[in-house]
Amino acid sequence: MNAAELLERLVAIDSVNPSLVPGAAGEARIAEYVAEWARSAGLSVRVVEETAGRPSVIVRTNQGGPGRSLLLCGHLDTVGFGEMADPLRPRIDGDRLYGRGGYDMKAGLAAALVACREANNGELAGEVIVAAVADEEHASLGVQEVLRHVRADAAIVCEPTELVVATAHKGFVWTEIEVIGRAAHGSRPHLGEDAIMKTGPVLVELDRLNQELRGRQHPRLGPGTLHASLITGGREESTVSDRCLLTVERRTLPGETVAEVERDVADLLARCTGVRATSRTTLAREPFETPDDSAIVGAVLSALGEGAELGGVSYWADSAFISAAGIPTVLFGPGGDGAHAAVEWVSLTDTLVCARVLADTARAFCR
Repeated sequence: MNAAELLERLVAIDSVNPSLVPGAAGEARIAEYVAEWARSAGLSVRVVEETAGRPSVIVRTNQGGPGRSLLLCGHLDTVGFGEMADPLRPRIDGDRLYGRGGYDMKAGLAAALVACREANNGELAGEVIVAAVADEEHASLGVQEVLRHVRADAAIVCEPTELVVATAHKGFVWTEIEVIGRAAHGSRPHLGEDAIMKTGPVLVELDRLNQELRGRQHPRLGPGTLHASLITGGREESTVSDRCLLTVERRTLPGETVAEVERDVADLLARCTGVRATSRTTLAREPFETPDDSAIVGAVLSALGEGAELGGVSYWADSAFISAAGIPTVLFGPGGDGAHAAVEWVSLTDTLVCARVLADTARAFCR
């Protein structure tokens, strides 16, 4: 079974993240399939399930000699189906395979598993490890659990990169801003303080900050960004609102910290004269960057060959947790389109290329 054939089987398995869609299938069935496939391929298997019902699978070579270890990481879960037609029926049209999760990121996971199988022979020095993790699309529980059981000299996260070797991605910070007003009857607004109206100056200052962020450019990621994600407020039509809750997402560049984001928010709220507001960080994920001269960067570039490119990716990935654990990391995966969209597809040719490059990288790096 090659990587494209394995991809078809993985796409046909429902693995929608239940933290995103209550009652969804989750990772149990696909984890069972991956574990059985790996055992039948002669690989070592361990299932990690520190969070009940959310298993991750650790697959290892067992035929190598002394050498370095390489971790290949992919996630088992997908987002919901949305308006996708036949999301669990892999459909091939030319070089494209359509189906939920094909691009994000069962193709990369299939390539990693096949590369691990191909590397598992007496010629391999060192060890190849595949982490097929749960919950990447929500809180990344899986990779955090796996990292308590796995160490490696380098890692490749097989998210879709269009066959570019990605050495950086942004982080994000979610900030909740609460604007406080005072309730009153709608016919007597002078007795109240309209929290929704008071949120206007906050939005203006947030837009100003977003413009300022464009002046801070990263060579591979561009500027940091900011957008207003959610807003709620008010109780009924004839009552002056006493509360307005605004959620903002800030995408951060390597080197930017949560403390800096919190300071920026505090400063802009201080500029909103006459507005009573509080803010708090509800979730943060660090950005990630690996130096170009890292051994794993060179190994993937060499395996990819002529025309290999370095770049960055716009999305956040589990690579940030792996890098923070002290493991030099890059992202590398196939091309396609439609992550989280109604039409999702991945290149079958790229999936096969990805499997070859991962296997060649493992043989060279693990010496």
